[in-house]
Formats: sequence, structure tokens, C-alpha cells
Amino acid sequence: MGRAVWVLAAALFLAGAANAEVPAGAPAGEPAPHKEGWERWKEVFGSGRLLATGGVTQVEGAAGGGLVPWAVLAGYGTDEQIGGTAFYTRVQSDDVLLQAYGASLSFLQRLELSVARQRVDVDDPVNEEISQFILGGKVRLFGDLVYTPWPTVAAGVQYKRNLDYDTPDAVGAKSRDGVDVYLAASKLFLNGVFGFPVLLNTTVRATRANELGLLGFGGPGHNTYQPMFEGSAVLLVTRHIAVGAEYRMKPDNLPGLAEDDWMDAFVAVFVNKHLSLVGGYARLGDVALWNNQDSYYFNVQAGF
Repeated sequence: MGRAVWVLAAALFLAGAANAEVPAGAPAGEPAPHKEGWERWKEVFGSGRLLATGGVTQVEGAAGGGLVPWAVLAGYGTDEQIGGTAFYTRVQSDDVLLQAYGASLSFLQRLELSVARQRVDVDDPVNEEISQFILGGKVRLFGDLVYTPWPTVAAGVQYKRNLDYDTPDAVGAKSRDGVDVYLAASKLFLNGVFGFPVLLNTTVRATRANELGLLGFGGPGHNTYQPMFEGSAVLLVTRHIAVGAEYRMKPDNLPGLAEDDWMDAFVAVFVNKHLSLVGGYARLGDVALWNNQDSYYFNVQAGF
């Protein structure tokens, strides 16, 4: 996967170099000045978009909020650039510790590729560790977060593979592999509330995942795809600070282990285009055998 991403990045770079335009004011027929080395790479791996318009990284590795993928793409690359991020998220409750980390690249404001790893450690009575691998892709279909009157719309897919299947198998999961498919629409209203910009996002996900896939996929209760609603609302207090809330529906596939929908409220600090920090409170409710797993969480993202 890593080699394929860099081959694609190199191909896009070469294509951009071959189609470079003559700058304004250059005499007709003369080639554009050739940039080499780091100067050329700075143009390709760039950060030309507005601060905060790439969101942060949600817990499955896609650009968005903490819980919900948005229609934005990772990083700050324009339609002529490649952007990227790396992230770490930690959710610590009384009995459950969830950690997630990964990276993503977006190409020409059209395609996002991401990879993430989630790990859950639980306390007594089982002292269990469960992890899963997530490979994601997202394509922006049309629209722009800021510059069009309609929202930007993107379609995404997340392939998930549970790496510790004994526990999911024991509770009735039907598979260790699953694919989530979603459609997201996001819009930034520059004069949203009392003159403060507001971002709204709606995501509809088709999924069979139990607890995001950490307890496998499907079960005796339900083993087919179900549509789940996810939503986000974010108020940009300043150029660097945003406050928001999210809601995410989750299916009930496993008998005796009803899943609670998840919600969060957060504060995001966009230090600059290369660093953002998020702190929030997540209402997770009952998670498998553990009740009342509401907790604070933290996310850090580096990017370009």
C-alpha cells in the first residue's frame, strides 16, 4: 500500500510538471521558468487551502470530526497539490482504553487515501486487547466547502479487518472483515450564528460493524447492511478555535449486547496548518460488557 501511494504521488508530480502553465507576463512561446528540488516539491506537497477547512481526523482515519467523516479531504492541498496528515487519538474511560493512529494523503482535492490502526484495552474480568486495521478511501464528487452555494459531497469506503477475532467470535460476530460505505455532505456558512462561521455535516453510512468493527461484523440479530445517520455541527469561534458536537448511530447485531449511539462535544485548536489539537467529552454509553464508558478524549494531528 505504501509503495502504491508513493508511485501515485510521483505520477501526479510528473503530470503536473508536464502541464505547467506559462506565468502571466511571460513572452509568448517561452517556457515557464523551471523549478527544481525543494521549490518544486513545495508546490506539489502544499498547504494552499484555508485554515481548518480540512477538519481533523476521525477515529477511523478519515478527515472529519472526532467520530464522523466529513466530505472534506485530509490536509490543506489545493486542486493542484497533494495534502496529508498523521494523527493519534486516545479515549480513556473507567474500563476501556481506545487508541487510534494512522495517516492519510489527498490528491488534487479529489481523492483521499487513509490507513489507521485501532486498539482497545479493557480491564477486568478479561484483561483483553482487541485491535483492527482500517484502509479508507474517499472521493469528492462535487461542490466546495466555502466557494459554492451547495455543499461539498463525497463518497467514502472503509475496509476493516479485526486482528484479534477470538472475542468477536465468542460473542456471535459473523465475520472478522467488513466494509463500511458512506456518503457525506459538508457546508461552511461564513455568517452562520451571530456572524460566526458554522460548519454543518451530514453522513449516511451503510454498515454491519459491531462497535466500529472491534467486535467483528454482523451477528445473529442482524447480518445485513443497515443505514446509519451521523451528523456534526461546528462553530468557528476564531480562525484558530472551533467548538462542536457530533452524533453517530450504531447498529444492534449481537444478542444481549445492545449498542448505544455515540455522541461527543469538543474544542479544536488549529495552531497552524501543520498542527491541530482536539479535546472533548465522548458519550459512549455501554460498550459490550462495560457500562457507562463516557469519557474525555484527546486527538493530535500533524499535516500539510
